[in-house]
Amino acid sequence: MAKKTADEDPLAPLTLAVGQEELLLDRAVQQVVAAARAADADTDVRDLTPDQLQPGTLAELTSPSLFAERKVVVVRNAQDLSADTIKDVKAYLGAPAEEITLVLLHAGGVKGKGLLDAARKAGAREVACPKMTKPADRLAFTRSEFRALGRSATPEACQALVDAVGSDLRELASAVTQLAADVEGTIDEAVVGRYYTGRAEASSFTVADRAVEGRTAEALEALRWSLATGVAPVLITSALAQGVRAIGKLSGARGGRPADLARELGMPPWKIDRVRQQMRGWTPDGVAVALRAVAEADAGVKGGGDDPEYALEKAVVTIARAARSRGRG
Repeated sequence: MAKKTADEDPLAPLTLAVGQEELLLDRAVQQVVAAARAADADTDVRDLTPDQLQPGTLAELTSPSLFAERKVVVVRNAQDLSADTIKDVKAYLGAPAEEITLVLLHAGGVKGKGLLDAARKAGAREVACPKMTKPADRLAFTRSEFRALGRSATPEACQALVDAVGSDLRELASAVTQLAADVEGTIDEAVVGRYYTGRAEASSFTVADRAVEGRTAEALEALRWSLATGVAPVLITSALAQGVRAIGKLSGARGGRPADLARELGMPPWKIDRVRQQMRGWTPDGVAVALRAVAEADAGVKGGGDDPEYALEKAVVTIARAARSRGRG
């Protein structure tokens, strides 16, 4: 068997997990601990916060043991360590102890950058743990979770799951695990709908879909349910903006196959088909009116108005009416 390189080996002397996504940071730690306990079931794990790692503590934890036990020392929020403790860590990086794996969790950025640079210079095995703020990142994460479990899920199912569960990666990972355990064969959008009906109906994208389809009553119902279940108003305005812009993009595009339009407009092919169905009844003037309504609602929910809920309701009604503008001639 080929020997692992330091970048691949979780038992490398130093692992540096960089980012602010808590789930990924925890997984980086769990991987190291699992590898250490696979090598030695009696591995001692010390999981420390900056206030627990005082000057001299690291030297004490990494000093030679009479029993030569394997040890994993985890330091969370390493960017918040005191200057004196950072000196201790840097000194240790120059001469790491055998049978000890040090795991530094660092948020990245400017704070504590000297320690970050020193760890990289020392040849740390680095694990990226970036905060996933973009819907596309969460969608890619969901797909990778299914693949890691050896399961197949359609693009529509992955999107529906992200829409239903939201931005919390822990909940997304848990949902994927649940579906993989309960469902045989390929997981499709209908399966996700059955499992997450209540939450899917509360998603911001459901509000947007019903609005751009001109279904005023259903859009308002979905909006009120979303707000009641804690969906942030800014996520709803974002979804409304995406929905209206997609209508505008596709209505201005030349005809063609979904795959060709997908490349041209930067949308997945399945979304092209959905937007084509939604754009019936829309006119260029209607798109312009809807975009203005979204902009006003966005300002309203970000402090420009006294009642974010009213701002959203007004936008939803305006968009739904614009969706039927062709029919009113």
